[in-house]
Amino acid sequence: MNLYNTLTNQLEEFKPLNPPEVLMYNCGPTVYNFAHIGNLSSYLMADLLRRYMEYKGFKVKQVMNITDVGHLVSDSDTGEDKMEKAAREQQLDPLDVARKYEETFHTDRKKLNILDAHHYPRATEMISEQLDTVKKLMGKGFAYETSDGYYFDVQQFPEYGKLSNNKLDDLKAGERVDVNTEKKHPADFALWKKCVGENKNHILRWSFETGEKMTGTEENGSVGFPGWHIECSAMASSLLGKTIDIHTGGEDNIFPHHDCEIAQSRAITGEDIFAKYWVHKRHIFVDGEKMSKSKGNFFTMTDIEEKGYSPLAYRYLILSIHYRQNTNFTFKGLDDAVKNIERLQNFLVATQNASDNGPEVAIQKFREDFETSLDDDLNTSGALGAVFELVKEGNKALAESGGIKNRLDVLNFLRDFDQIFAVLSWDLEEELDPQVEIWMKKRDQARAEKDFEKADEIRDKLKEEGIEIMDKDGKTVWKKSS
Repeated sequence: MNLYNTLTNQLEEFKPLNPPEVLMYNCGPTVYNFAHIGNLSSYLMADLLRRYMEYKGFKVKQVMNITDVGHLVSDSDTGEDKMEKAAREQQLDPLDVARKYEETFHTDRKKLNILDAHHYPRATEMISEQLDTVKKLMGKGFAYETSDGYYFDVQQFPEYGKLSNNKLDDLKAGERVDVNTEKKHPADFALWKKCVGENKNHILRWSFETGEKMTGTEENGSVGFPGWHIECSAMASSLLGKTIDIHTGGEDNIFPHHDCEIAQSRAITGEDIFAKYWVHKRHIFVDGEKMSKSKGNFFTMTDIEEKGYSPLAYRYLILSIHYRQNTNFTFKGLDDAVKNIERLQNFLVATQNASDNGPEVAIQKFREDFETSLDDDLNTSGALGAVFELVKEGNKALAESGGIKNRLDVLNFLRDFDQIFAVLSWDLEEELDPQVEIWMKKRDQARAEKDFEKADEIRDKLKEEGIEIMDKDGKTVWKKSS
């Protein structure tokens, strides 16, 4: 399997550090507002990657953070905390805002069939780990104190900016970062902000010495709150270890966020790598502009559903486009996704209800093409192409004979496909239990012999087992009783 590694700017064969284990960290949501569908596309990419790796036999341990403090409105560590800004505007406590939008994030995630991560650490619940990281960086000479906080000294880490291809000499004041006369270099970033100056009234605050949660809103330099970047380093090391296999996120996380994570983590551990592979999802555009909350040009999952679309149509749309390709979101694209899902679903149901008589389809070829495409940096369009070639050949066989000789092999492949893409409904599940198929054939034979009493006995027997029998187009089909 090959993945495009942002760190090396090339395709690389995926080789986990300790196979078959794969340690994966995903940059999760900042829960100050609804996650828009552009945000969710990054999590869909991570879900696809995890599902395919598990399909290939890897044992994935996945961590996704919840940012509920410290993400300031500016990359230059200035301005208001996004959580506190939302709390002020909504006249709520910051943590009430966080829990509200964290809940809606998980609701949306489940609608999209995104698997549960193994851990969803919250920044506010790992303060001691973040403080420990800050203090270790201070002790190792990688950080220093100013009047408004503690900063990472990028000049002590010469490889800073490698992920984004930025060089320290190019990161000058007045470009992406603002001037702070106390910084040793304009690109130095905050590890911990003190409750002074523009942050003097910050509600979420902790003692720098003890990590104890503090009350009050008065100016106090001995209390403060973590910077945005430090949380991911602390969480990853605490829950996954010093080095991890894969780190994912949206492409706008590359600089400065992920560059900062690398600098902090490697400075602490002394290791040559923090994450071996960096995988980034490209932007979602609306009318040619990047979808963002600040521009107001975004849609939520609720918006999608209110227009009559299933969340799985959006899942299909995103997964049908390569993750390193910019996506221009349109409702026509959703319409096309609906049609493609219907085509797959119709073939699934037809195959479930078909006989085992008829031609054999070249299932091994389609499976190989499917896997070869996904092995090529998650080439989902190629993988879907293989699936639809199977549908075309399968439908031809069904039209000619009403059956497919290797029908169960086809169903198994469709189930494997859906283990990864997760867009189909499996109400009819005859392939799960061979005994059910035997009883259905006996019932079909009894009905053909006009032994309706025996046919009814079989129907009643299966009903006791939680199986509902139906007669459809002269055949016996079934589903699990609701």
